[in-house]
Amino acid sequence: MASVPAWLTARPIAHRGLHDVAAGRPENTAAAALAAIAGGFAIECDVQLSADGDAMVFHDDTLDRLTGEAGPVADRSAAMLDRLTIGGTAEPMPRLAAFLATIAGRVPLVCEVKSGFDGDMRLADRAAAILADYAGPVAIKSFDPAVLRHLRAVAPAGLPLGIVAEAHYADPEWDGLAPALKRDLAALAHFGETRPDFLSYWVADLPHAAATLMRVGLGRPVMAWTVRTPDQAARARLWADQMVFEGLVPDDRPQSPALV
Repeated sequence: MASVPAWLTARPIAHRGLHDVAAGRPENTAAAALAAIAGGFAIECDVQLSADGDAMVFHDDTLDRLTGEAGPVADRSAAMLDRLTIGGTAEPMPRLAAFLATIAGRVPLVCEVKSGFDGDMRLADRAAAILADYAGPVAIKSFDPAVLRHLRAVAPAGLPLGIVAEAHYADPEWDGLAPALKRDLAALAHFGETRPDFLSYWVADLPHAAATLMRVGLGRPVMAWTVRTPDQAARARLWADQMVFEGLVPDDRPQSPALV
């Protein structure tokens, strides 16, 4: 395991940036990242793969919810995706390299590598290659243990790698996964192979043995996602080391936005 840096839990993490579409700052855009930087928050983003193999900062598998277009992100080239705007604003879909240039090391970034649980590691490889040239504080996380296993071999030395997990995988979004896989994901049965440096855990499932063992038994930090209410924030403060938040402004950020 990499030595877990203090910056990983030093400040609350703005989920997909400090986004507010009504204010012209859609999720996973440069505007949302700049707002998080101004507020002194770390940033979480998601990456999806373009048809020609670039890492695009975007959450969904499809374009429908956020762009006014339809169909899979993976069916379009990066140049085509560059021309799309997000959430009815003028904000474009960023490539990961451009998103990093916007942040420029001013606050930490936690990058979630999306996966179809199909063994395709092109996105993981592309993200790792881009991050290898980035000087700022950054970590990678994924729901897919195979992504972590792969990154253990190819990612830059010292890059913190985390697993995103929950207790039950009962949401319909997981219906495509085999029951045995969902069981193993919930049990963190992959731990011996993935050796995650941190755990990002669903706040509604806290407290949980997996999170407690990670924090107390192994001394590895736990992030709670996604915190949207004061009650969830209180739960995260009690049972995790940091929170990934949206829709509220935590009152426990550092007093200075200077990097810690």
